[in-house]
Amino acid sequence: MLEIGCGPGVAARAIAERIGDGFILAIDRSEKAIRLAQAGSYNEIAAGRLGFRCVAIEDFVLNTGDAPFDIAFAMRVGALDGRHPEAGQAALKRIKAALKPGGRLFIDGGRPLQEIELGCGLPS
Repeated sequence: MLEIGCGPGVAARAIAERIGDGFILAIDRSEKAIRLAQAGSYNEIAAGRLGFRCVAIEDFVLNTGDAPFDIAFAMRVGALDGRHPEAGQAALKRIKAALKPGGRLFIDGGRPLQEIELGCGLPS
């Protein structure tokens, strides 16, 4: 699972506690947010269920050896909730590249949670 715009890591930790043998990577463009998230997530990181990376979604790429994700989600991320449309198009391309075929993207922009279809109209 990929969390986009994780802030201090609250949602990522909650998921890591329930993910079984899965893994969640949480990203944020803020170094401060990532430091706070890592500081509060020692057990989940040590168990191999949670990782963090400081990167904006419009610049995100999988590292060599990383498996693509089944699910990505974002809560109130400007590049994905319509506040920054140009960044949003770049972000959607990066997310599509990071998801498995058939992977799913969910965005909460302050309205009800929405699933975003990535199959049509987006270049790889």
